[in-house]
Amino acid sequence: MIFRDKQGETRHIYPLLPLRGMVVFPNQPQSLEVGRSRSVAAVHAAEANKGEGRAELFLLTQRNADNDSPSPDDLYDFGTLAVVEQTLRLPNNNTKILVRGTRRARVKRWLRVDDYDAVEVELFEPSQEMDAELSALVRTVKATFERFQKLNRAIPPEMLLQVNALEDPDRLADTLVAPLQFKMQERQEILELVDVRARLERLYRALLTEIEFLQVERKLKSRVKKEREANQREYWLNEQMKAIQKELGEKEGKSELEDLARALAAKDLPEEVQQRAERELRKLSQMNLMSAEATVVRNYLDWIVDLPWTELSGEPPDLARAAAILNEDHYGLRRVKERILEHLAVDSLVTKMRGPILCLVGPPGVGKTSLARSIARATGRPFVRMALGGVRDEAEIRGHRRTYIGAMPGKLIHSMKRASTVDPLLLLDEVDKMSADFRGDPAAALLEVLDPEQNNAFSDHYLDLDYDLSNVFFLCTANNLQGIPAPLQDRLEIIHLSGYTEHEKVAIAQRYLIPKQLELTGITNAHLEVTGGALLTIVQKYTRESGVRDLERHVAKIARKVARRVVRLGQDTRVRITSRNVEKVLGPPRYDFGNKEEADSVGLVKGLGWTNWGGDLLDIEVSAVPGKGKLILTGQLGDVLKESATAAHTYMRSRAEALHVDSDFHEKFDFHIHYPGPGGVEGPSAGIGMATAMVSAITGIPVRSDTAMTGEITLRGRVLPIGGLKEKLLAAHRGGITRVLIPEANTKDLEDVPQHVKDGLSIIPVRHMDRVLKEALNEEAVAEIFGAHSADTKLAVDSAEAERPSGGPARGT
Repeated sequence: MIFRDKQGETRHIYPLLPLRGMVVFPNQPQSLEVGRSRSVAAVHAAEANKGEGRAELFLLTQRNADNDSPSPDDLYDFGTLAVVEQTLRLPNNNTKILVRGTRRARVKRWLRVDDYDAVEVELFEPSQEMDAELSALVRTVKATFERFQKLNRAIPPEMLLQVNALEDPDRLADTLVAPLQFKMQERQEILELVDVRARLERLYRALLTEIEFLQVERKLKSRVKKEREANQREYWLNEQMKAIQKELGEKEGKSELEDLARALAAKDLPEEVQQRAERELRKLSQMNLMSAEATVVRNYLDWIVDLPWTELSGEPPDLARAAAILNEDHYGLRRVKERILEHLAVDSLVTKMRGPILCLVGPPGVGKTSLARSIARATGRPFVRMALGGVRDEAEIRGHRRTYIGAMPGKLIHSMKRASTVDPLLLLDEVDKMSADFRGDPAAALLEVLDPEQNNAFSDHYLDLDYDLSNVFFLCTANNLQGIPAPLQDRLEIIHLSGYTEHEKVAIAQRYLIPKQLELTGITNAHLEVTGGALLTIVQKYTRESGVRDLERHVAKIARKVARRVVRLGQDTRVRITSRNVEKVLGPPRYDFGNKEEADSVGLVKGLGWTNWGGDLLDIEVSAVPGKGKLILTGQLGDVLKESATAAHTYMRSRAEALHVDSDFHEKFDFHIHYPGPGGVEGPSAGIGMATAMVSAITGIPVRSDTAMTGEITLRGRVLPIGGLKEKLLAAHRGGITRVLIPEANTKDLEDVPQHVKDGLSIIPVRHMDRVLKEALNEEAVAEIFGAHSADTKLAVDSAEAERPSGGPARGT
């Protein structure tokens, strides 16, 4: 649509039709199917203006064909003015139109009508001048096109006649675009070339390229055809690909070799590695680059280039920053943090550290892997995790030799490549989960890796070069030491991470888990409040673990329920979870953490157990019934505990006179020892508890309900040390026990027990079973039965047997 404005200037405004994936040139017909509503409206607007002249549209190509609602920035500025010659309404409500391009134009201004887009354009007039140079160019292009048509059978002879009949340079240039294999971007660039000479020169270069390609293709087809048999079509295709690569890929191969040479020259390599790389590069330059051997050599050189050989992270340890990061990321773990800071302090004072390799050993969920990440962040080293769980092949550590097909370096070299420096923090995760088979023992391969005296010359089978691992900060994790071979343990400094106490779990939930879940679920502190009592109830009755993973899952469950409530009731919703209503949210409790008895009982002792999820109170029930002296044990007990029960029974027989029971009681009574509960009890630490319960059952003296005990018993009544004292005392404190009997040899372990637990318990160290009976049995009954015979009962704490030194290794669960 053409009109004049108030200043008398002519303005050209036309409806806009965006095109997807195509470019329409002047003097060329094109069939289009229009489906977008604004595009259909533009077509109708052009038809409506037909009364003023021709139905004209301005065609612009989209930069991104997938955009259904293009903005001005999504369209090119240069397009084609076209005449709508035919319009057809399709059954699917789309409109099919036939357009013919007329002139080039550039967008001057964008206009937006109610239901379609319009643009004001600047039209470009076709070139009218025809000099000798342009005439020669036209003739040359026509002659070149004729050669092209003879080689390309897809072009019909009629098109050659049409091209030869064209004398207008503009029409000739626009006509030749169609048979050439231009990309959409290239077609747009040709459309934007207003100068006809530039267009014809561009087309001339494209024709020469196509002719050269077709000549090579014809030569290749001719050569391959002579060698091809009737049933070898696949062979022919492969040969054609090889021929193409031979004709066109030699320059790429040379360029690749030059790139490798430059990369090796820029790399600061050790002398031995430099010599090996240069030798392999010379070998590669003499090979056929398409051969399998050349691929192996090229991959080998790529590994040498990609591996770090001398690159350092460049950040010396900062103890203050490291301590702040460790305290920020982890709660508690005081001894572990101190040992790590000591390690970093030594590292900062020496040039190259050759100290022991740290190994964090603890139950699942206590933060071993996350602690390694914090150490890496504190030291400024790259963190790389190498999972060893399930590894059973030595080659996964050392790699395969290059003689094997598909050979690759081992996990260790892969990890160093990911780190990009020679001093990362390399976490060997789950080092106790490796296993050995006929392919070798990966733990044996780690002996060299984790030995500070040897790992400066680690040899990977694939590289076949000495690789220096002495700058790597190795850190191992394991759940237990039983899965780590003794020679490997000898190279490690073991740092034990015990399970978190209830107080620590509540603090971790308040500081880390609740804020994390609030963020993940999209709620805030204004929506949810979880009290400390509620968290303690969750820890005691809904989880049984050393770490906090199950606790986090329960916190996440609460947060999700509150999030649902917020969505349903609005942002003003506020939920407060306490120990009283936590059961309504999480359901019935899953575990019973044990409580003390209401009154003193005969034959019932509170023992203390230690599991992977913490300490627990155990009921030890003993019943003495008339029989033939059998010792019956029930409750899915382990062999060690059964042996401990036999030792306790023998001790009681040896003290029959002191206990004022018949010396032949073991022939008249059967003792049934039972552990109520889910079962699976093991370890010797219940020895003094079973002995006390048997004495109570045979004498009828009640056991104090406020007392719990743990310790291993010998045949002579000595009390030996046990393990897990901290967790056991926590369980006793949690269950309402006020007095606990422990082996005297375990008093050194009280340092690890929280002060509020020690303040709430009366902890009584004992060395002999006689003292245990005096402290555990009901005082009034002991005085009534044994008071008149105190001289010969030897139940006093100062008896000669009680003063005998205790010994033996610390055992127990």
